[in-house]
Amino acid sequence: MDNATPHERNASDGPRAFHEPHASDEAIASGTASAAPRRISRKGLLKAAIVAGAAPLLAGGGVALARDAAPSDGGALLAPTPQCDDGDDTTPPQMEGPYFKPDSPRRTSLVTPGTPGVPLTVSGYVFGRACRPVSGALLDFWQADTNGSYDMAQYAFRGHQFTGADGAFSLTTIVPGLYPGRTRHIHVKAQAPGGRILTTQLYFPGEPRNNTDALFDPRLLMNVRSVGNGRQGTFDFVLDVAQTPGPSDPPTDPPGGTWAPGTSYRAGDRVTYGGVAYRCRQAHQSLTGWEPPNVPALWERG
Repeated sequence: MDNATPHERNASDGPRAFHEPHASDEAIASGTASAAPRRISRKGLLKAAIVAGAAPLLAGGGVALARDAAPSDGGALLAPTPQCDDGDDTTPPQMEGPYFKPDSPRRTSLVTPGTPGVPLTVSGYVFGRACRPVSGALLDFWQADTNGSYDMAQYAFRGHQFTGADGAFSLTTIVPGLYPGRTRHIHVKAQAPGGRILTTQLYFPGEPRNNTDALFDPRLLMNVRSVGNGRQGTFDFVLDVAQTPGPSDPPTDPPGGTWAPGTSYRAGDRVTYGGVAYRCRQAHQSLTGWEPPNVPALWERG
């Protein structure tokens, strides 16, 4: 492996060949290789409860997203994912596995109108340590098809993209199929311009195999919801990238003021919480623990 990074090539080129000498997915899953011990964090415990169906949505069952904790006052630096949202460790790296291929095509959609499978979009943001967006971050995705097979001859279900000025990304694909020893997952490499490569995997809540997959890490669960005949997933990456918080004007409260418990809200009411604006999705009486970022069924950003 040379010392160059994918960002040292033209943005229209595919990422450089990089390979990490980890055991294969199958070796870990079958028990022939050992996975590193994982410390389950507060966020991990919450996600594990979601997987088991023990955490009701309206009691904060949603997975925390880094965007909900971005500082609005230029405050102190925050540590990498997921400390950027709720005080846990860095975004956990995971093995590359045996199915990675370098030089994937640059694209945001891995499917065509006739591609079989359950439609899936995955979107989110890439942040640095100060919870500020990372523009031009490389995200290289690869996954199995609906039958659980990886294309090693061509580049089906493989593609890389770069985040926009706001750090946002969006991937159009399908829900990956299952293969022996693994739960459903999507592989990804994330890299800030000139930064180190994070190799990890994203998981789906509510999958029975999450409980038996030796590689599964609840800290890497996406928020996933059903929309029509497909699904929408969200996940925020926060890379180990130093950032200097810039000046920020105090947020202006929209009509409705600052969110407060014990308040009757109607659909369409707008509030701020933590310097972020939210719109009420359905009428309710607010309670402690039902803060807007914790209850997407009641509040949406914007």
